Amino acid sequence: MRPTALDWSAENCTVARAMAVLGERWTLVVLREVFNGIRRFEDMREHSGIPRQVLTNRLHMLVEQGVLRRVPYREPGERERHEYRLTEKGFDLYPVLVAVREWGDRYLADPAGPPVDMVHRDCGSPVRTHLSCEDGHEVGSPREVVTRPGAGAVRRTPAAAKAA
Repeated sequence: MRPTALDWSAENCTVARAMAVLGERWTLVVLREVFNGIRRFEDMREHSGIPRQVLTNRLHMLVEQGVLRRVPYREPGERERHEYRLTEKGFDLYPVLVAVREWGDRYLADPAGPPVDMVHRDCGSPVRTHLSCEDGHEVGSPREVVTRPGAGAVRRTPAAAKAA
């Protein structure tokens, strides 16, 4: 049976667009650093081991995409520098980072366990991601979710559909 998804164009796919911003390894590492309160270039470079030019490029791209903003600071006797702060768009990526960490903890952690625990500041319980629908029903498995064309879906032309 032919999947109905083949009837719809993937040219305006928001997953592909998001991965154009987030899809390179060092990008999520930079976001991890900023979420952990490491906001200055040299501190990020030292803590993460990201090569200088790669870090420069990732920070520039994240600022350009509106995920981070540059905030000037000056240490006494030094020139003005910038630190990087999350924008609202950046804060909205936190569940993505938590989900990636959960997956890594489950499949890639050392035998001793994960290197970091994320806990709720108020009660100390572990923070987890979960899926739910807008009506509040918890989704227990990806098999409980179906995709369907959204408001921005564009039907593929017959020629494009046949080529697939």
